[in-house]
This record gives sequence, structure tokens and C-alpha cells, in this order.
Amino acid sequence: MKIDDMDAFVAVIRCQSTNLAAEALQLTQPAITRRVQNFEEDLGATLLDRNTKPLKPTPMGLRVYEQCKAILREIDALRELVANDGAPSGTLRLGVPQTLGDVVLLDALARIREAYPPLRTQVSSGWGSSLIARMENGELDAAAALFPPGKIFPEGIASQSIARMPLKVVAAKGSASKRSYKLKDCYTRGWVLNPDGCGFRAGLQRALSEQGLSLSINLETFGTELQLGLVANGQGLGLVPEPLLLASRHRDELEVLNVSDFKPQVDLWLFHPRYLGNLQGPVELFGEVAGHRLLG
Repeated sequence: MKIDDMDAFVAVIRCQSTNLAAEALQLTQPAITRRVQNFEEDLGATLLDRNTKPLKPTPMGLRVYEQCKAILREIDALRELVANDGAPSGTLRLGVPQTLGDVVLLDALARIREAYPPLRTQVSSGWGSSLIARMENGELDAAAALFPPGKIFPEGIASQSIARMPLKVVAAKGSASKRSYKLKDCYTRGWVLNPDGCGFRAGLQRALSEQGLSLSINLETFGTELQLGLVANGQGLGLVPEPLLLASRHRDELEVLNVSDFKPQVDLWLFHPRYLGNLQGPVELFGEVAGHRLLG
């Protein structure tokens, strides 16, 4: 049996689609189908239930899938053993959410280019959960994203918390009438937040739901600076990691509200496939610069 056929089978199970597996492996859909069929013929077993949508493994296919993942991890380890001796080259595929991109990318890319001139960098943006999914599909070499402390990552992804910071509730300067607030006091003012899918927003929504309160959105928009500018203009309350607030050009137009029953924290996580080969150095540098830029 061929490793490429095994890799195609694992991709189909992860993506639950031959088309998505083809995109992840940069192959055509017929090529993926042919490789999976070859793998089934080599094993003499039907591994996919082709009557279900999305595609699911048969009971035997599920057992084979788990074994294949272990085999492919060992193959990656073997490749890394050899690759570690070579200088980093090719393309380093990085992922960051838009929340962090403006703050960390310029310095990180410049440092990587200076330290590893032959290495090209490619950057993708998205929510942290989508970056994890893309990494599982083999589309990213490393990513930095904000998640709650104690985040558990999928098997096969190595992770490291490189910074911890409080999330601050902010309002337009001069608009606070009390020294201390509760979440229910903030309800009528509404919020300026990222669209649905943002971890900050989800955490706030959970905290409100626990008190029987709903989330009142005044404006949805991407980009921390734009959100803070809108908050400074009196459009509602904002929720932002403290380092991004301190780095913002709007910081003197804002004030932090002391919300006594809402004190969330968030970690900056660096995560990557368990085996990186000669990309280990550039990925560590990326994490180092990202943490330094965020914490100043």
C-alpha cells in the first residue's frame, strides 16, 4: 500500500468530503477518489459508507483511520529527523485572526525574513477555530490565536500558551457614571463586537446567558481599531484584550469599566502540527515576536 493513498483516506475522513480533501491536498477530486479506492483494494475492505452525506467511515474504516493517523505521525517524525539538518526553505504558512494581524504581523514577518532569507511566508486570516481546522487539513504550518486558558487542542497539534491577558470592557471617555458596574447595568448600552464566531463574543454571551440576559449588539464589524473608534464615538461598549487597548490610537478617548461580575482572561496560543521539521526555528521565532508585540 502507498503512503499517498493512506494520506488521501485520512483527509477524506477528516474533511468528510472528497472535494474538501482534494483542496486540502491540492489534488483533483478524481485523484482523491482513485487513491481511496486503491487503498481499499490493497486492504481488501470497504472503508467508506458511500450512502451517507457527509461521508462517514464504516466500522472497519474507523479502526483503520485511527491506525493510519498513528502511522502517518511516525512517518512525519521520520521526515522531521532528516529535515532538521537542512536550512528552512520553501513556504511557511501562518495563520492569525484579524484581531491580531495588525499588531503582530509586520514585525513577525520582518524578523522571519531577516533570519531565514530563503523562506517565503504566506498568511491566512480567520477565527481561531477555523485556523485549527485548516491545520488539521494540512493547510497551515503554524498559527497564533486567542483562546481561553486551558484550551484543549486536537490530537496531532502541539500548542503553547505564550501570553495571558485580561479582557477589558471599554466605553467612550466620560460616559461612565459609576465606579463599578455589573453586566446587567451594561445591557441597555449595547455592544460593538466582531460578528458571530468570535471567541470574545461567545464568552460574553455565555456570561450574560448565565444571568438570564441576552446580548444586545449595536454594531458588528471586524478589526479592533475600527471597533474601538466606534466605541470612542459613543456607539456602545467594546470588549478588547488589554494589550490591544494600550496599543490603540483611541486609548485616550476610552475608559475601562470595572464590571465586577465579568473578569474574563484570554491566552495567546501558538499552535502547529506536532512535527515541523526544519520549520521549527521559524515557527518559534514567530511565536516569540507575536508574544513580545502583544505584551509590549
